[in-house]
Amino acid sequence: MSQSVVGVDLGGTKLAVAALSDTGLTQSLLVPTELSGPGALIDQIVEMVGSVRGDKLDAVGVGVPSVVEFETGRVVSSVNVPLTDMALRQVLGERLGVPVFVDNDATVAALAEAYDEELRLVARNLVMLTIGTGVGGGLVLGGRIYRGSRGGAGEIGHTIVSLALSGEDAVPMPERFPADGSLEAVAAGQALDRLAKEAARLYPDSALSRLAAGGEEPTGVEAVRAAHAGDEIARRIVEIWAERVGIGVANVINIFDPDEVVIGGGAALAGDLLLVPATRVAREYSHPGLTGHVKIRLARHGVRAGVLGAVLLAIDELNHSAEPSTTEVS
Repeated sequence: MSQSVVGVDLGGTKLAVAALSDTGLTQSLLVPTELSGPGALIDQIVEMVGSVRGDKLDAVGVGVPSVVEFETGRVVSSVNVPLTDMALRQVLGERLGVPVFVDNDATVAALAEAYDEELRLVARNLVMLTIGTGVGGGLVLGGRIYRGSRGGAGEIGHTIVSLALSGEDAVPMPERFPADGSLEAVAAGQALDRLAKEAARLYPDSALSRLAAGGEEPTGVEAVRAAHAGDEIARRIVEIWAERVGIGVANVINIFDPDEVVIGGGAALAGDLLLVPATRVAREYSHPGLTGHVKIRLARHGVRAGVLGAVLLAIDELNHSAEPSTTEVS
């Protein structure tokens, strides 16, 4: 590989960077995301890129949990990081002195998952759900990233999954965003945190309750750990959370008829505790004609999918810009 690029995976909780050169992809460098303001966050990104770049740097790819106008690299809207209306591509390009390409974080993670460990394209139609602080989605259709007309395609976390209506019920007015009935509201990492706290309160004999009694706050991470250790209450709340994820998976199968649906982000660390219930529910709620060929799996690149996808984004854009123009000059 002739290009040297840096990938940046910006999340609402953590910021990861890694460099790709002829020797391969470096280990990701992780720090808590600076959320105090846009200026401080930009400074943090620049510092992190500087810490992993070598003597040669051709481009930087950035995945952000935001709606991005890809052609300009402007962040249109952002819920979990302070970048709304930020001309991120221009600002970082000026600070770093190299081309910068910015896209939605779930989109670049989906691009990574369409490739195998040898970076060969293996899934032409793929939908990815990234579950962490929020719930994002990325689309690879026909082997290419699909962004939509405004860069907002794949916002699967904001699909409504739990709004029950019957008879003459009117649709209620939304009170907040993400909406209460959205996939993000019921299945993001914060939703599992709430389930863990509630279980600790209701079940005094559970591992989560003992954790709370010892002065520690029960979290989704602790629930997964306790479930792996065999605590039945923890296993049940993780299963409830996983079933909610399965509804989201069913929705994307019914809409896109993909070859693969991939679940990534921090939630993938739950392993089969997440995948098995989510797959069961997804197959139950998918159209019978669509379930047979779809592969539902966890991200093969794990938590590195975001940073690898950002690297692939930069490489793809560099290669595209290097192609000879076909415009005729008279």
